[in-house]
Amino acid sequence: MTNSPSGVKRSYDTIDIDGTNVRRKVQLVEDESVSDESLDESCFDLPPAVENNQWQSTITQVVRSVVSIQFTHVCNFDTESAIVSEATGFIVDAARGLILTNRHVVGPGPFCGYVVFDNHEEAVVKPIYRDPIHDFGFLQYDPSCVKYMEVAQLELRPECAKIGTEIRVVGNDAGEKLSILSGFISRLDRNAPDYGALTYNDFNTEYIQAAASASGGSSGSPVVNQDGYAVALQAGGSTEASTDFFLPVYRPLRALRCIQNGTKITRGDIQVEWQLKPYDDCKRLGLTNEAEERARKLFPDKIGMLVAELILPEGPADGCIKEGDTLIALNDTPICSFIQVDEILDENVGNDLKVTIQRGGQEITYMIKIGDLHAITPDRYVDFAGASFNEMSYQIARCFCIPVKGVYINDASGSFELSPYDKTGWRLETVDDKPTPDLDTFIEVMKGIPDKQKITISYRHVSDLHSESVHVIYIERHWQSTFRLAVRNDDTGLWDFTDLQSKPLPPLEPKPQNAKYIDIPFEDEEKKACSSLVRSFVQVRTVSPIPVDSFPYRKDIGHGVIIDDENGFVLVSRRFVPHDVCDLFVIFAESIDVPGKVVFLHPNQNYAIIKYDPALVLAEAKAPKFSKKPLKRGEKSFFVGYNYNLRLVTDDVKVSAVSSLNIPPASLSPRYRGTNLECVLLDSKLCQECDTGILTNLDGTVRAFWLSYLGESNCDQTADKIYRMGLDVTDVLGIIDALKASDKSLDLRILDAEFSSITVLQGRTRGVPQKWISEFENACEDEIKFLTVERISARIADQPPSPLKIGDILLSVNGSIVKSMRDLGSMYKSESLDFKVIRHKKELDVTVPTVRTKSLNTSHIVFWCGCVIQAPHHAVRQLMDRIPSEVYVTRKNSGGPAHQYGIVTNSFITHVNDKETKDVDAFMDAVRDIPNNTYIKLRLVSFDNVPVAISLKTNYHYFPTAELKKDKSGSRWEEIEHDSSVVKPVE
Repeated sequence: MTNSPSGVKRSYDTIDIDGTNVRRKVQLVEDESVSDESLDESCFDLPPAVENNQWQSTITQVVRSVVSIQFTHVCNFDTESAIVSEATGFIVDAARGLILTNRHVVGPGPFCGYVVFDNHEEAVVKPIYRDPIHDFGFLQYDPSCVKYMEVAQLELRPECAKIGTEIRVVGNDAGEKLSILSGFISRLDRNAPDYGALTYNDFNTEYIQAAASASGGSSGSPVVNQDGYAVALQAGGSTEASTDFFLPVYRPLRALRCIQNGTKITRGDIQVEWQLKPYDDCKRLGLTNEAEERARKLFPDKIGMLVAELILPEGPADGCIKEGDTLIALNDTPICSFIQVDEILDENVGNDLKVTIQRGGQEITYMIKIGDLHAITPDRYVDFAGASFNEMSYQIARCFCIPVKGVYINDASGSFELSPYDKTGWRLETVDDKPTPDLDTFIEVMKGIPDKQKITISYRHVSDLHSESVHVIYIERHWQSTFRLAVRNDDTGLWDFTDLQSKPLPPLEPKPQNAKYIDIPFEDEEKKACSSLVRSFVQVRTVSPIPVDSFPYRKDIGHGVIIDDENGFVLVSRRFVPHDVCDLFVIFAESIDVPGKVVFLHPNQNYAIIKYDPALVLAEAKAPKFSKKPLKRGEKSFFVGYNYNLRLVTDDVKVSAVSSLNIPPASLSPRYRGTNLECVLLDSKLCQECDTGILTNLDGTVRAFWLSYLGESNCDQTADKIYRMGLDVTDVLGIIDALKASDKSLDLRILDAEFSSITVLQGRTRGVPQKWISEFENACEDEIKFLTVERISARIADQPPSPLKIGDILLSVNGSIVKSMRDLGSMYKSESLDFKVIRHKKELDVTVPTVRTKSLNTSHIVFWCGCVIQAPHHAVRQLMDRIPSEVYVTRKNSGGPAHQYGIVTNSFITHVNDKETKDVDAFMDAVRDIPNNTYIKLRLVSFDNVPVAISLKTNYHYFPTAELKKDKSGSRWEEIEHDSSVVKPVE
């Protein structure tokens, strides 16, 4: 197929995610059904429609039947992604509350929404039918909900659509409540537009074309003639022209009558895609002159015939019909249009049908059994380990000409995250070396796999079926415990959930293993002592399934350094271990891995300390020697580290500077960053390619850890800035010693303020007296600088406010001069520090309380209505001077009520139904007893301190309330499921 320069659009392709408008643009496949010469250009040059009394009367009646649809597709399913959008529909049966709209609005998966009538009354709608192929579906509302308006219904009259007919498109155009667009029908036999791969496409139907310039939100609008009949259904349009595409309402009319009569809507198919092609094209493909002459006589108003474009493997027509065959007749009925094909196939589901085609000038007849379209349209999916699966659909199979069978990954997340960019389009082949030909087999295979197990899967992407990929995945079912089957229920409009396994099989007990290290080869005898340093490195793999503390990565790989091989302590950058809501694996010699756990998170210096069980490691892993002398500018050192390819590299380096630094914040979404750092800087290109390393003497004594620091986002928000600098060993020795002496995780204290360095000139200008300048000049061995208060973190609720002020210049702490960040180390064991500061050119004595480091770590997480709520984490407090509420929205899911009703990420919920929510516990008290499907009032404050009030409708069916909470010891997470009141530990 070839692509033309123009594109096509659907209404809901304009969506809003966290305030960002996104429009999906897709290409229009070249339409070969009509040659350029056959188009009547006068169709496009008709004068504008003149409003008259008849049109005015018609529109007045029509608007009483048109509704605006506010809807959400709750989750990824088949071709559709979770979205929140709006569209249009119109009432076709007022007594039953039936609304006709597009299939891509109703969607193949879970749907929630409501409609707004012309007088702004609202009614909840449920989906009762979506066509397997054609772009139409039905929603239903309770007519008793509309109390103050007499609604009207539109009659479907497909036969009234004629070339030149003046029409109006009445709908929710570009998000407006009601727009009326005019045009003239220019074509009746256009092939269905193509919206691209891996998305829904209509096919095997004629489309009507007109120039009405409809925009986003108009999908599902009625296309009415002057008599007020709905002659077509708005479906899509060109993104680069004013052309619009309408679906004829022949099939919607039949489906409506079936619903009204209470009969089954049968839909037949032989898994062949046909294209309407002009007679000359058909002749070049083998149509005889006699067949053309006969067809022209039978159908004088038609310009061509149907030609087989695609035959799906293993479908009913496979082995019979071939590409390029021209359809002559069905059951001896001559065929010239898709309408005839649909009528015959729909009435013969399960029957053998006589199909007559012409191929190479020969007329051939086959008996083909008509399949059931509904049987190959998925109506169930499985949630497992953070991912979602459904059966392969006709829609996806047709895009890539593959059999309609297999397990399709519609949301490759969680344990099945196969690519950070492609979340859909994967076909699963095997799991744990067992074939998974269908969804039921997949379910049974997954039931037998223990939690925390590593297994091998094989899979292909449907766009590249030549390439099979094999991947080892980690099954995580303790943070993400859901394993359920969802089945569509057209009576209720909901999808019914069934738990498939109450709890996973327990993890297998790890066993001690050995691994061989290969020391670093050196020809230089001076460096031989550094050969064994490879034994001090471990690879650290992190799986963070819960989006906590606004951290952007769910999986990461880095390296750490063993600091105590006897107790199994490893130091690693917080770039890789940002919090303790994660699973850790410590890998030795790229050969064996053992589980790890977080024991300490430094709030400022960008490192975490994790622990593994040394009894499980038989390899000769060992901690290096650590220096007790800090590095200085100009010192030579030897660098050993791992680059971005995870390959060990070495280099001779020289310290270019030791500077007091702060990592710039990511202001759009605050997350952990290093602050109050005394960093070792190197002018080495090789070191800047390494995320982890060490600086050592030639005898193997470690002088500094080389770490990567997560910084601010780039302007285009497509990448994050990563800084790479050294952390002197002497800044960590006290923590190492404290860990060795403690059986529990550490709970130190810190000064919760951010400092930056200024020059002597700046200090002199801001009032530092000469006597203090002289003291600093005598005390400083390298760079002479002052520390000044740059930021003061917003206080924690039970803590007193800090007496420090922004701009204060630190002179001394507890009687000792403050030359660098390192001189603040006494804060770790002190409940307060006594400072001398310069403020407004005056010398003051200030006693500043410290805060517990554990109080800065997240300990309570709530999942409510599609958003993740927690107390504001430390990075948020660092950027704010006042916290509006201790209820912070750190993440929201696409398709949830939080997304639908406008809760903004990085905002604070201050009130629920005008009840103040000071903290997460108060929030839970406020929402715990609110029933499902109930509107509540929320008051929020944005990160920029802008207050707003919204209403939100709860949806516990798809988004149940749950909590993750630290137990009383503070060392273990517990999961609380509110729909079942179950409390269970997260193992």
